[in-house]
Amino acid sequence: MRPKEAPLDLEGVRRRDPAALDAFFERYFDRVYAVVTRLLGNRAQAEDAAQEVFFKIHRAAHTLDPSRDPGPWISAIATNVCRDHWRSAADRMARRSASIEDTPGLSERLTTGIADPERDAIMAERERLVRDAVMELREPYREVVVLREYDGLAYEEIATIVGANETAVRKRYSRALAELGRALKKKGL
Repeated sequence: MRPKEAPLDLEGVRRRDPAALDAFFERYFDRVYAVVTRLLGNRAQAEDAAQEVFFKIHRAAHTLDPSRDPGPWISAIATNVCRDHWRSAADRMARRSASIEDTPGLSERLTTGIADPERDAIMAERERLVRDAVMELREPYREVVVLREYDGLAYEEIATIVGANETAVRKRYSRALAELGRALKKKGL
């Protein structure tokens, strides 16, 4: 069971209070970095994108509604930063030559704790194949898969972030999973 986190001073974030912004950054950096890494598939690009997300959060802090969970607002900003990145010519060039980077420590989290190098290697390879298949999805499909599966957002929250209605998001997610399943089947999974 995770210890309960102290409440954030969201009104302080709105006022751009340095201490409140620092606490906000500490609370949400890992989540933002995880989302942009999964959407972009490259840690170096994700580091730049995460910085840009927090820059945009700082600029838009006055629009934060302190009565609501800031998670979907943050995810929307992170997704939009990734969309901007996808649209850039530099990203199209980089994607032709780069592949998704391995996530350090992932294989340790996927094991039972009993040393089994063969199983660990198989699990690591499967995880890599799934990550690669997610990265090959068209961007609208990749968005909903990452936001739903990796960020744990509800369809309603995803709909707000991607600017679609909930039914459209459910259909997009279903189609994304079907496409992902076909891609993984071709890879032998």
